[in-house]
Amino acid sequence: MGTPLRRESFKKSNDGARLVVSTIMGVVFGFFVGISFPSVSVNKFNLRSGLLSSRDLSISDDHVSYKTPQHELGLNSSSDSSKIYAATNPRGAELLPPDIVVAETDLYLRRLWGEPSEDLKSHPKYLVTFTVGFNQRNNIDAALKKFPLEECTIVLFHYDGQTSEWNQFEWSKNAIHVSALRQTKWWFAKRFLTPAVVASYDYIFIWDEDLGVEHFNAVKYMQLVKKHGLEISQPGLEPDKGLTWQMTKRRGDREVHKETEEKPGWCSDQHLPPCAAFVEIMAPVFSREAWICVWHMIQNDLVHGWGLDFALRRCVEPAHEKIGVVDSQWIIHQKIPSLGQQGQTENGKAPWEGVRERCRSEWAEFRNRLEDADRKYLRHVGRG
Repeated sequence: MGTPLRRESFKKSNDGARLVVSTIMGVVFGFFVGISFPSVSVNKFNLRSGLLSSRDLSISDDHVSYKTPQHELGLNSSSDSSKIYAATNPRGAELLPPDIVVAETDLYLRRLWGEPSEDLKSHPKYLVTFTVGFNQRNNIDAALKKFPLEECTIVLFHYDGQTSEWNQFEWSKNAIHVSALRQTKWWFAKRFLTPAVVASYDYIFIWDEDLGVEHFNAVKYMQLVKKHGLEISQPGLEPDKGLTWQMTKRRGDREVHKETEEKPGWCSDQHLPPCAAFVEIMAPVFSREAWICVWHMIQNDLVHGWGLDFALRRCVEPAHEKIGVVDSQWIIHQKIPSLGQQGQTENGKAPWEGVRERCRSEWAEFRNRLEDADRKYLRHVGRG
């Protein structure tokens, strides 16, 4: 009666011993395999899951990185699969090592000779631009004498095709000249004053050519801009020379003003344009951060910029405190319709009349786009 129990106990003991021996042999075998192939790694395997989509996960001895499939990068299937893909790089530069990426630039002039590190004796902090025709050369010369040229990069946008003629002025030889027939400053600004280009400058002047600057000093102007915390500003306008808006009229009893009284019914809110948070587009000055925002808002087909001044407030907060007019450094708007005369007579209308119609149409289109964009965004975030 006891024998079967002893045999069963012995059998179980024997099975346990075999399991222990097999485990030990497996460990030993794995150890020898490991020391025989010390650099074994799984180079790549695809996880077609909702989490990683079609991205590839690479695992090696010391890091994990994500790579985009070659067909998404436009690479030939025979390309080196170890190419870098850095998702943190700017768009288009993912295949470069991050430490070599330079996403920003400037308009500093470089020499053709010598050590690159010796090119720049100073780094200008103001970018000063004028959109010009050659007929206004003396006006521009007078204006630039009001700026500390050693601290400025000067850019002239030429709408009449005349550029080399400006070399009669010594400062012109160190200026940047960009020429495109019959284009306005907003066309030039959108294409040549990109966020990458302005990144090295603290403030950007985007001025018209018909400004009288007898009472203006750029150094004193910038001191007041910084003192009063203005991100978007303009000099005050001489009251006796005709004004469109009360906001930009110079006041003789203060350094800066940020709000005004307008005609009854013109301002739904005293903190909104044209009673506050408002400057005109003839002589605006932007901080770098404010201009980058404004640049993104400017539409590719924007020409004259009517209505843009009402939208500038979107780019600073609180706008009624950071947008203002510098009264103690003022200018005179001479209202010379030089660019307007570059147009063509159509249907019996003078060039300037065609310009006026374009301005009105442009403002209506720009306003509608802004309102539509607002509505779409508010619906997207559940506030519409």
